[in-house]
Amino acid sequence: MAHVTYDIVEHDGGYAYKVGDVFSETFPSHRAALDAATAAAQRQQLGGRDEAIQYQDSKGTWHEEQTDGGDRPETDVEDDLR
Repeated sequence: MAHVTYDIVEHDGGYAYKVGDVFSETFPSHRAALDAATAAAQRQQLGGRDEAIQYQDSKGTWHEEQTDGGDRPETDVEDDLR
């Protein structure tokens, strides 16, 4: 099973969460970034219908693929800034 870690980091004068080398949008506070990362991690664990998804990799290339709605990764949030 895949595992995804959301890391809370300082970014662009605020805070963001990062998965691998990819940053989220910048949030004005640590708490806002932590809440957003926690919500994203929880949503990623929810099963659903099979769907086509699009995502951008760390090199900026967009990909599209079909996903199995029941194939969900394990997720966690790491916060070394606390």
